[in-house]
Amino acid sequence: MGRMFEARKATIFARNNRMAKAFTRVSREIAVAVKAGGPNPDANPALRRAIQNGRSVSMPREKIEGAIKRALGPDTADYQEAFYEGYAEHGIAVMVVASTDNPARTAANVRLAFRKNGGNMGATGSVAFMFNRMGVFRIKPENVPDPDELELEMIDHGLEEMGESTDDNDEDVFVLRCAFENFGTLQDGIENAKIEVASTALEHVAETLMELSDEQAESVMKMVAALEADDDVQHVFHNLA
Repeated sequence: MGRMFEARKATIFARNNRMAKAFTRVSREIAVAVKAGGPNPDANPALRRAIQNGRSVSMPREKIEGAIKRALGPDTADYQEAFYEGYAEHGIAVMVVASTDNPARTAANVRLAFRKNGGNMGATGSVAFMFNRMGVFRIKPENVPDPDELELEMIDHGLEEMGESTDDNDEDVFVLRCAFENFGTLQDGIENAKIEVASTALEHVAETLMELSDEQAESVMKMVAALEADDDVQHVFHNLA
């Protein structure tokens, strides 16, 4: 197990809006999970994951419970997951994951953000081959008594790699990754081991990362910020080191 260097998924810009954006993202995750698997987190792994993510961004319990209740209502928007691909400046590959009740609107907004910031939105499959869709679990070090033992134990539950990294707040975390199809198996393994998880996600992990100068990286991150500012956009992944 070594140091894990990840492409930055969160922009350094617009920090004041990050908390509100995080709550919106989690609320939509909850809505999609409840619609698909019901309101009982014990029987709905996707809902358990969404609730965990709400706690990781300090979302109040009443807001989490309110999001679950709203998802059960007849007037709840029918959100669906949508993926968009393209390139930022300097050849950086970008994957955008959205949760939307209006795909035409979201696609137009994403395309505009690419174009106004020097990028180009591509066709489906244009950059997806550069990423692996993986289940990702982030755990705070104080919740891992023996990292080597945890790594060995979780291999039997689909763990592909485990390493040290930092989260969006520059705090140390252990990152565990598995293949997309093994997400539920690894989630069950971690829960059975009584390990508290800080956050979980299905992420597009770049196979290789590209190094740019600070000036070039800043221009790429401006486009990432523009994409993340859209309410429908849940995550932006890229291969910028």
